Amino acid sequence: MRVGVPKEIKVQEHRVGLTPMAVREYVANGHEVLVQTGAGLGIGADDAAYVTAGARIASTADEVFAGTEMIVKVKEPQPAEWKMLRRGQILFTYLHLAPDPEQAHGLLESGCTAVAYETVTDERGGLPLLAPMSEVAGRLAIEAAAFSLRKPAGGKGLLLGGVPGVTPARVVVIGGGVVGTHAARMAAGLGAEVTILDRSIPRLRQLDELFQGRARTRFSSVANVEDEVLQADVVIGAVLIPGASAPKVVSRAMLSRMKPRSVLVDVAIDQGGCFETSRPTTHDAPTYEVDNIIHYCVANMPGAVPATSSHALNHATLPFGLALAAKGEKAMVDDAHLRNGLNIHRGRITCAPVAKALNMPAVSAESALGM
Repeated sequence: MRVGVPKEIKVQEHRVGLTPMAVREYVANGHEVLVQTGAGLGIGADDAAYVTAGARIASTADEVFAGTEMIVKVKEPQPAEWKMLRRGQILFTYLHLAPDPEQAHGLLESGCTAVAYETVTDERGGLPLLAPMSEVAGRLAIEAAAFSLRKPAGGKGLLLGGVPGVTPARVVVIGGGVVGTHAARMAAGLGAEVTILDRSIPRLRQLDELFQGRARTRFSSVANVEDEVLQADVVIGAVLIPGASAPKVVSRAMLSRMKPRSVLVDVAIDQGGCFETSRPTTHDAPTYEVDNIIHYCVANMPGAVPATSSHALNHATLPFGLALAAKGEKAMVDDAHLRNGLNIHRGRITCAPVAKALNMPAVSAESALGM
């Protein structure tokens, strides 16, 4: 198969869909890879590195989209890219369609087959292609919170971990999944006082055993969330419903009752955000204030560390991408976990949570694939 890697064009996005390591694997398996010039510069990989790996270099994105059967990206396609996609072409990337009707319509009109990293599953019920970026985002969330607490950044002038004789910051993590676990690990490691809220009792037991007293766990009821948020210096929003819009767990009304200059970091912003006052920001202007509360809502947090993120992502996506390159749509017929990643196919939505969020009709992936 002819596989294309365009340069990412979202603001401050420096990751790349395929690293030279991954390109070499595709070429070794008999595929052709066309990489847009400069696509890997953000991770320190120049065109020569891709040529050495066996790729050909294209001068424009138009050339990449027109000359390949599958496009491998990192972030959701931008409007200029929707128009370059065509019927029957496979798009393999993060999509996050639930809060983005404009993108959904663009992909539907293109007729492409869009496979979303974030809804591919594994035999344990996990999300293996979302997990590596969730790990990165969870850790970055604490770095962002620590910086935002500093006085020059507009914060209350509080050191996250405190010092001997001075209490540390109180960090509340809402959601005990991959993002929440890694955020809690970072916060606890820096010496913060950490509480994790989740609605799964088995998961709370796992977290209690994992942290061994370095973090408290609480059931995520409305009352408990409110109680913790009002006492927090930092709140990390790490709530996930695969494919669907994130639920709003912190209301606007709570903000006026929070400690002034506290920090909210919404890692769920790609799925619409889990704070009522959240709106997407960029690395150029990552924060804003509502009711004297600092909001950090960068929609591509792992893009700040593209070298780490791209390699971690490629390690996870490689087997699925190779399957799509080898079999095309049949790869999803053969693999139910990869089939769960199918969000849009030839003008129809095939992911029920996305369709529900957008109030649009859907068909099953099995039906769309003719199974």
